[in-house]
Amino acid sequence: MSTESRLSWSRSDIEQKFGFRGGRFTAVNSGLCALLSIVVSVLFYVTLYFLPSNWFSEMFTQRGMTPYFMVLLSTWSLSILLFKWSKVRFQRLSLNVTILPNDHDFVLSPNTVDQIFRNINDTVEQPKYFFLFNRIIGTLSNLKNIGMISDVGDILRSYNDQDIESVETSYSLLNGFLWAIPVLGFIGTVEGLSKAIGTFGSVLASGADTTALTASLQSVTGGLATAFETTLIALILALILHLFATAMKKSEEELLIACSEYCSQHIVAHLRMPSHRNEEQERI
Repeated sequence: MSTESRLSWSRSDIEQKFGFRGGRFTAVNSGLCALLSIVVSVLFYVTLYFLPSNWFSEMFTQRGMTPYFMVLLSTWSLSILLFKWSKVRFQRLSLNVTILPNDHDFVLSPNTVDQIFRNINDTVEQPKYFFLFNRIIGTLSNLKNIGMISDVGDILRSYNDQDIESVETSYSLLNGFLWAIPVLGFIGTVEGLSKAIGTFGSVLASGADTTALTASLQSVTGGLATAFETTLIALILALILHLFATAMKKSEEELLIACSEYCSQHIVAHLRMPSHRNEEQERI
């Protein structure tokens, strides 16, 4: 098979295309995501700068520094999800690869493992970066070295557990951002409330008349509405990102399930289960 037609992680992984070291499996490069989020955030605010002033632009530009950080974390989170989406799509291509010989009577045993390895290497470059092939190679390597066919199912389940943990770990930074965005919104609201109440307190301390107090109270109520806008923006952003993250995690879980089904159909189903005596002979 030609190099161009082989499934290649180094050529097709989206982070590799940008010239950055790609994360293994569906993990993302945090540095690349951070850089992309900075660029997108700057473009967002440049666009707001050139647009006519309106309530939308004022929510992001006239509410203190908090909205700037919320936009940065939101674009960072979105870049993580987009890269993950691309990586999951690419990982799914491995499910279309046939690694078994075109022989309906083929039996998988310690003596035929090398044939599977050759088929994988002929169709895939750097198979260790794929959930599916990393499982298969690790499992068959144990089968070849130890010869315990009855342990194949346990080894595959062990790799599946490791992949689940890998997926969970890849969401750690994103989960932190999804927690921080609403908190930033509350911080912005508290800051706005503090300023509004402080202004009203100054008017009371000055002993102003009823007219001044009324005008000051109107300013305070307007400031309260402005302050709560920060929390509103944060909650909307967090909600949207959380829904996207949930959908993406579900897609990754479905990928792992598909990998387990592939291994059951193409590995476990072709194992020859010898008697205990024959198994001991194979191990020797």
